[in-house]
Amino acid sequence: MIDLPALSVTWTLVLLVITLLFIYGVWPHGFFKKLGIPGPRPWPFFGTLLSYTKGLCNFDMECAMKYGKVWGIYDGRLPILMVTDLEMIKVILVKECYSNFINRRVSSPKPKHNAVKITILWKRMRSTLSPYFTSGRLKEIFPIAVTHADRFIKNMQKKDNEQPVTVKEVVGPYSLDVVTSSSFSVDIDSINNADDPFVTNIKKFIQFNMFNPLFLLILLFPSIAIILKKMGVTLFSKSSMDFFYSAVKKIKDEHNKESDGRVDFLQLMLQNQIPGDHFEDTDEQPAKGLTDHEILSQSLVFILGGYETTSTTLTYLLYNLATNPDCLEKLLEEIDTNFPPDTPFTYDALMKIDYLEMAINESMRLLPTAPRLERSSKKTVEINGVTIPKDTLVGIPVYVLCRDPQLWESPDEFRPERFSPESKSEINQYAFLPFGLGPRNCIGMRYAQLIMKLLVVKLLQNFSMETCKETQIPLEMNAAFQPKVPITLKFIPRSHKAKQ
Repeated sequence: MIDLPALSVTWTLVLLVITLLFIYGVWPHGFFKKLGIPGPRPWPFFGTLLSYTKGLCNFDMECAMKYGKVWGIYDGRLPILMVTDLEMIKVILVKECYSNFINRRVSSPKPKHNAVKITILWKRMRSTLSPYFTSGRLKEIFPIAVTHADRFIKNMQKKDNEQPVTVKEVVGPYSLDVVTSSSFSVDIDSINNADDPFVTNIKKFIQFNMFNPLFLLILLFPSIAIILKKMGVTLFSKSSMDFFYSAVKKIKDEHNKESDGRVDFLQLMLQNQIPGDHFEDTDEQPAKGLTDHEILSQSLVFILGGYETTSTTLTYLLYNLATNPDCLEKLLEEIDTNFPPDTPFTYDALMKIDYLEMAINESMRLLPTAPRLERSSKKTVEINGVTIPKDTLVGIPVYVLCRDPQLWESPDEFRPERFSPESKSEINQYAFLPFGLGPRNCIGMRYAQLIMKLLVVKLLQNFSMETCKETQIPLEMNAAFQPKVPITLKFIPRSHKAKQ
């Protein structure tokens, strides 16, 4: 008896499975071709994801030069419409933000996470958290930030003047201390306690590799995220997640017991706590307030976001000042003029330093911490002749806009004067998006600017900066848009420098 038919059935099934897998891997990749939108050729399953190996921003720059102001890419099987047309950006971020583009990329494939529910949830949380970032609140936070800035200076004064300093290792603890103190009234003093669990866990948590096999697996098979979550498998360090969740819960419980006189972020959320924990399952939600789970989640977001983005922006700013001594000298003169010795250090005086704000803006233009923005369309819409179907993810390459020679003269040069009061009106606001724009811009923008300005003024009152042999010039970035070599500078006490 011949077994060939059985063997044929086996091979037929194998070929069928392979064929179905292949179809699964390429099926979405005709999305932009149907719309008549150009873009790089996608690979089965991976889409254009492998092009990120050359660097996210380098890839975006190449595409912009080759395809113009609108092109399509694929994160695995997910189509992303990339846009640098300023009129389209205006519509997406401002004009039709509420009506169509309020949402961002949805990480969960669960049906309950539809556009309407996400929008309602976002509006409720935004209205609850916004009062914390008013000028009045920031003035209450200011003395707390000054305390940590002074502690930072004392720590810097202990260092050997001749030894180079890895910048993020010193500004990172300052950012973390201000965030935890102003948010939770907790002083971890990471400036002097580098081994504090908060410090070690936050460093572990932010170590993210975009080519992590688990990350790629979720990109290729989004539905598997539900299974992994139930198994307790996450992209980020589970031990760090557990630590922060437990720490914030403990702090929250203590706040509930002793709330008198607190002005911190957590206290604001507790004052607006609402019963229940499952509003994401229904369209009927209160207009304001946060559930217990949302309070814990937002606390974690504030810690991680406040630490990483602020410390990175500060690191880039100090690097740009040190590598442009003429700009550094102008800033030193401005600080000396506005803050002579024994002058009270006030919030209002800090906000009036023009050149510092110009330098911060220019540094964020050259090296934005968020090189892309993303919005998702709730419905099909046509903008400037481009059809954007419902549920399409739209990407705005911030880095590309900031380096466009048609928008900026000599875009690769550090020129704070671009943002002077006289020149700022010439800048198209849709070409400069370090904090986003429109209703869904960064809620903590003014908070971040405050603690950055404070640190820079305190630092330059006491130190000047120089590059050293360890300083990489020009700065080279890796695929994830992080410096390939840690930014290193020398800090020279100004009294010492004056004697030389």
